[in-house]
Amino acid sequence: MTGSLTDVAGIEVGHATRRGDGWLTGVTAVLLPPGTVGGVDVRGGGPGTHETDALDPRTLVPTVDAVVLTGGSAYGLVAAHGVQRFCAERGRGFPVGPGPGEVVPIVPAAAVFDLGRGGVFGNHPTEAMGHEAAAAAHPGPVERGVVGAGTGAVVGGRWKGGVGSASARSGGVVVAALAVVNAVGLPVPGPAGPVEPGPVNTTLVVVATDAALDPAETSRTATVAHDGLARALNPVHTLADGDTAFAVATGAVALPPERAARVRELVDLQRVAADVVRDAVLDAIAAAEDVGPYPRYPG
Repeated sequence: MTGSLTDVAGIEVGHATRRGDGWLTGVTAVLLPPGTVGGVDVRGGGPGTHETDALDPRTLVPTVDAVVLTGGSAYGLVAAHGVQRFCAERGRGFPVGPGPGEVVPIVPAAAVFDLGRGGVFGNHPTEAMGHEAAAAAHPGPVERGVVGAGTGAVVGGRWKGGVGSASARSGGVVVAALAVVNAVGLPVPGPAGPVEPGPVNTTLVVVATDAALDPAETSRTATVAHDGLARALNPVHTLADGDTAFAVATGAVALPPERAARVRELVDLQRVAADVVRDAVLDAIAAAEDVGPYPRYPG
């Protein structure tokens, strides 16, 4: 175990990062093994999302090919098209025709607000940066700190945020999280006091497990994952945050078929999911470095 989202076998993470010359933004792509089930829960008051409706347990397609986290607010969501193109080039996606390339990759995405933080408002992630992040994805330990979608992140309006990751075990399964922390709130424990929200902020989370979960169970895991945000940040889920948690389950490890035993294991898995989300958020803040007007959090 390396303390990374990639401790869940088959998951790969890549970043595209832009710093300097008016840039302070980026994209993080999470590539998933075939058959991965996805879910999502959006709690923030100012979300920027793409294709999250496709993860509703009542919809047609239960699986997801990749998840994209991006800077650039709503403009940056175009990065998902680059990751979708990367998947399509490899034949990954929901089949919609008889040919091997006749697929539609399912690539939900969410964005943080970092517009203008590098100096030029119009410098935000592009479709090409999404493809770059996907091409850089690998199964090794996740690069943390001021990278990818966390490049332009801040916390409390004045300290540097970034990307963090964590992992743990729940019985025989692995549970891991990746967080992009760009929050209104400050880390807990920490000094109490007023914060300085920008137009919109946002913390994004991907929590993953190798357990075999159905779409409803995966979506519930995304819901419980938000508890980790509340343990790590104060305040959280504000009107000026777009807090979004994705959950993915690769299905490699079966849970007990008997209902009572399955519920017990699910409850513990979701407890651990909230724990690793908290740890990933605090890891992101600890791993961030001083960038221009945004110093590293003193804690």
